[in-house]
Amino acid sequence: MDPAPAGKQLRGATGGPEVMEPTLEGKGKEGKKASSRKRTLAEPPVKGLLQPVKLSRAELYKEPTNEELNRLRETEILFHSSLLRLQVEELLKEVRLSEKKKDRIDAFLREVNQRVMRVPSVPETEEILQDKDGLNQRYFRKRALYLAHLAHHLAQDPLFGSVRFSYTNGCHLKPSLLLRPRGKDEHLVTVRLHPCPPPDFFRPCRLLPTKNNVRSAWYRGQSPAGDGSPEPPTPHYNTWVLQDTALESHLQLLSTMLGSAQGLKDGVALLKVWLRQRELDKGQGGLTGFVVSMLVVFLVSTRKIHTTMSGYQVLRSVLQFLATTDLTVNGISLCLSSDPSLPALADFHQAFSVVFLDSSGRLNLCADITASTYHQVQHEARLSMMLLDSKADDGFQLLLMTPKPMIRAFDHVLHLRPLSRLQAACHRLKLWPELQDNGGDYVSAALGPLTTLLEQGLGTRMHLLAHSRPPVPEWDISQDPPKHKDSGTLTLGLLLRPEGLTSILELGPEADQPEAAEFRQFWGSRSELRRFQDGAIREAVVWEAASMSQKRLIPHQVVTHLLALHADIPETCIHYVGGPLDALIQGLKETSSTGEEALAVAVRCYDDLSRLLWGLEGLPLTVSAVQGAHPVLRYTEVFPPTPVRPASSFYEPLRERSSLLPRPDKPCPAYVEPMPVVCHLEGSGQWPQDAEAVRRVRAAFQLRLAELLRQQHGLQCRATATHTDVLKDGFVFRVRVAYHREPQILREVQSPEGLNSLRDTPASLCLERDTRQLPLLTSVLHGLQQQHPAFSGVARLAKRWVRAQLLGEGFTDESLDLVAAALFLHPEPFTPPSSPQVGFLRFLFLVSTFDWKNNPLIVNLNNELTVEEQVEIRSSFLAARAQLPIMVIVTPQDRKNSVWTQDGPSAQILQQLVVLAAEALPVLEKQLMDPRGPGDIRTVFRPPLDIYDVLIFLSPRHIPRHRQAVDSPAASFCRGLRSEPGPSSLMPVLGYDPPQLYLTQLREAFGDLALFFYDQHGGEVIGVLWKPTSFQPQPFKASGTKGRMVMFQGGELVMVPNVEAILEDFAVLGEGLVQTVEARSERWTV
Repeated sequence: MDPAPAGKQLRGATGGPEVMEPTLEGKGKEGKKASSRKRTLAEPPVKGLLQPVKLSRAELYKEPTNEELNRLRETEILFHSSLLRLQVEELLKEVRLSEKKKDRIDAFLREVNQRVMRVPSVPETEEILQDKDGLNQRYFRKRALYLAHLAHHLAQDPLFGSVRFSYTNGCHLKPSLLLRPRGKDEHLVTVRLHPCPPPDFFRPCRLLPTKNNVRSAWYRGQSPAGDGSPEPPTPHYNTWVLQDTALESHLQLLSTMLGSAQGLKDGVALLKVWLRQRELDKGQGGLTGFVVSMLVVFLVSTRKIHTTMSGYQVLRSVLQFLATTDLTVNGISLCLSSDPSLPALADFHQAFSVVFLDSSGRLNLCADITASTYHQVQHEARLSMMLLDSKADDGFQLLLMTPKPMIRAFDHVLHLRPLSRLQAACHRLKLWPELQDNGGDYVSAALGPLTTLLEQGLGTRMHLLAHSRPPVPEWDISQDPPKHKDSGTLTLGLLLRPEGLTSILELGPEADQPEAAEFRQFWGSRSELRRFQDGAIREAVVWEAASMSQKRLIPHQVVTHLLALHADIPETCIHYVGGPLDALIQGLKETSSTGEEALAVAVRCYDDLSRLLWGLEGLPLTVSAVQGAHPVLRYTEVFPPTPVRPASSFYEPLRERSSLLPRPDKPCPAYVEPMPVVCHLEGSGQWPQDAEAVRRVRAAFQLRLAELLRQQHGLQCRATATHTDVLKDGFVFRVRVAYHREPQILREVQSPEGLNSLRDTPASLCLERDTRQLPLLTSVLHGLQQQHPAFSGVARLAKRWVRAQLLGEGFTDESLDLVAAALFLHPEPFTPPSSPQVGFLRFLFLVSTFDWKNNPLIVNLNNELTVEEQVEIRSSFLAARAQLPIMVIVTPQDRKNSVWTQDGPSAQILQQLVVLAAEALPVLEKQLMDPRGPGDIRTVFRPPLDIYDVLIFLSPRHIPRHRQAVDSPAASFCRGLRSEPGPSSLMPVLGYDPPQLYLTQLREAFGDLALFFYDQHGGEVIGVLWKPTSFQPQPFKASGTKGRMVMFQGGELVMVPNVEAILEDFAVLGEGLVQTVEARSERWTV
């Protein structure tokens, strides 16, 4: 009997992403002004925002009662904290059946029992079964016939709304009958009828794992050989018979051990939730709730769990046991008997991958669980124990409320289909005994050898291999049962090791070693003799991979080669999902690379320039530090820059300034963005103490810097009062001289009385951010990329998606980089991503489920924040919530102010991103898990344009980054770059992007009436949303008529937007750039 599915029960607890109210505004310019005013009236709390409980003085200092003291003592002993106790108790309320439902289920069970007993012509078991029915599937066939007879009669009974067949734990020899009540209780309960023989009907000695009960001649349809050759053992077949004989005794044992101990029952419920969230109980061969219940019984019998423990303690004890006990090596047993006739554990280890014996000592409860599945359980248990030991505030949420579907938990996934191909694999691998044992189930027979083969081949590239077999669907009693080939797809998940993933070499033994022949046999034609630098001649396999993205997909080459070589499974039957999203961050004509190599070239060029700056001679002050401050230098620029060599035909040269001017008759030239570099000079008493004087001294240093770089290194430079642009090897760096005390000088404010005080000003904060915080963040994230090579791809995919939704200008580069960094520094309950694909899926999940309103996102860079400091940060966040931005990201260097989200996003923009991420995630996961192929992977990157009031379509001729669009055009315009290599002495046009300049003009002219959205990476459309207050009539003012018209309303002159004129102005402002302006008139009215 099964209660309603756990997924349905949990849905109310997990819920969707919380909808944020737009009342909590981000702190833009208006927000800052409002927050600086003194509040004279008490403001109502923001809806949905957590508020501290207010107690009177008497309540606050009231002595605790004995009951409260006992509960506190109990919480301290049994739980980590009061919060965890409350969370666990709430979850148990959700999954526990109410008394009303129990009564309805009990009533239905009594009715079922009466109906079954009244079925006509049902003979006694002894009349049906015979002594040798354990042989050659006779028992299972009689069992199925008995069940069909019951089904035929029960289906005519009006009590049942549904009578269907299903396989028991996926075993096709053991169908069970599913009965559901008619009416409103149809989804409340499902009763499974399992026909069972009497407990002592079959002789146990015949069903040992070393015995054979399926004769080879019978199975193959041949006449007996008669040569006396030994029959192969059939341990799985024997186990399936034993399971039916022991079913009643197992239920009695569970009832005796768990029935009166509420803590044990709660622990089992929590364990079932834990398994369900990780999909470990899914499909055939999963770790079922029954097995984990028996494991609790075992731990009680060995006194590792006590009956007085709480559910949380039981959960923790079982996870600790699973994390530290390898049942594939050292099996366990509930049997206390010392009977010498019982088989030894070694006999079971020889027959099964995982061993856990019941109290009889003859039945392996884990017979259907593969070694891969158990190792996955162990892996998850270790991760869970680390999470519990960390005592994190969100530990409960991560442990029991966060789903871990395979596509989000594993770096790469592959689908094998059609399953009928595994028949050929069984023949090639000579798995006749396994097929005989599994009753012809070629999927189960081939699964173990295939996973062992792939584990050996992937070796150090892989941390864990898991498999998933979808549960066989139910079928109507009038239909034929599903065949093996109809049971869906076999899916394998690969959890990769970043340190071994990108090696192109499989190093074998030396040629004269006996292992060399085995190596050649395993790798086939891919193995070849090679001489290495140390003089050794070894067998080796070399994989074809030039770029980082190709190296990440070497497991694909390994898998397809080994399955074709050893299992006769061709590449056409393997759908490998490892890099379909790579196309979104591939540059122009770069189909084999995702840009890591181009980023590395730019970083090396920066390193060279840094050394030149350090070594400059002739500067009045020594350079004390050189720091990069651009996404390229932390490997997170979506499309990395390439060396620029301008073609003179596209420009008019300005010789007096050694500059170029775009020609109006040519398409817009390529977009070139200078990379900021901060050059710190040493402190000196000669520096002035006046802000304006410091600016003038810095301007002199900028000019001197350009002069020395030209003289000593022949670099093309252009100096201004604030920076020096340097052209080196086709890259442009914007070098900015910095003096460490300048922010302090800008903080000095003089009162009317002449007193000096220190106060943050917009200028000091901006300078502090640009010259200290941004270079430091760039340096730390550069280090993170060295530790986790997938960080670059994840951050770039995340930014590409946000900008493709036309929301990029609401989020700074740095804020999105930090969200991506959080996936690597705080991956719980996962491990850090080793592929951009899985990292991007987790980015969508984090954005859509994180409670941005009530929690700061803490990104613990370099692990500098202690647990205590993080608790303090959360407390201070709640106390100051109303003054903080809607999206708060905290780092060790920025613990209070959330520097990178101060200017955005607004609450509405963040809410839109949350909604879009929640919609995109299931669509993309479904595409990636589709065994027929993902289809159009760009679907989730295309923005929804139907939400906008006005669409402004732009001419591709004047979009410099047109080829970076999500749907890259088949052809575009030449952008004035020379294709031949060689140095260029011409400084290219910097930062020239007509759509961005047009957007700036639109916001300046109409920012009070509308919001404008655009994808900077080649977008051809600007989305316009009218502000809700735009169409409210305003009192007439002669100075405020811009974009408005005057009309009479209620006898008064009022102003309302002149929409037709505004739309005309949109086109006039963008003349030459704008193609059409499309008004969605049904979405707005004047």
